[in-house]
Amino acid sequence: MKKYVKAIVAIIIILTLIYAGKKLGLSGKVGEFREWIASKGSLGPLIFIFVYAAATVMAIPGSALTILAGAMFGSFIGIITVIIGATLGASICFLLSRYLARDLISNIFQKNEKFKKLDDLTEKHGAIIVAITRLVPIFPFNLLNYGFGLTKIPFKVYVLWSFLCMLPGTVLYVVGVDAIVTAITKGEIPWVLIFIILVVFVILFFVVKKARKRLKDEQV
Repeated sequence: MKKYVKAIVAIIIILTLIYAGKKLGLSGKVGEFREWIASKGSLGPLIFIFVYAAATVMAIPGSALTILAGAMFGSFIGIITVIIGATLGASICFLLSRYLARDLISNIFQKNEKFKKLDDLTEKHGAIIVAITRLVPIFPFNLLNYGFGLTKIPFKVYVLWSFLCMLPGTVLYVVGVDAIVTAITKGEIPWVLIFIILVVFVILFFVVKKARKRLKDEQV
């Protein structure tokens, strides 16, 4: 009975957070949010991190906030705020799902061979699976945050590989926006930033290719 209560509580919490995110419509109030963050001075980046994390938990698309970080804080601070906020939010989603719903889901699908195989694979090849799904947008980001909590993947593995594999995309977005803003405001081509974007893109390409090969070799 306790398992059902925990699962119901988890569903209520998650749905409430997602509903609150939709009602707040943060992505549609970027201008107001930017002014508010700017008014906080040196505390702005720290506040931004927690807002980003909360938005992730509420399943609010983070693309607008990621772009805003690049425009407001530049490449270095922008990357730090986004990756920490995204990782923190993803971790909270995972913990909510893991400790409130996993037991019930496992019991319901314990005789389902596909679920058992997926569950076992995430325990054995968790790092590879997290890497692939983070680097290649096969599944929605917010779905993955809650979905991985229902598997056997260790929390530390999930957090580490989520952080590492969300970082390249974060760099591309933030540095790309910073490059555009710099070009517009200063009227010059930011070659250093463009070089960073190209390097990250090439690295990302080969990492994804290698991860897919490893996945195939392991017959996951």
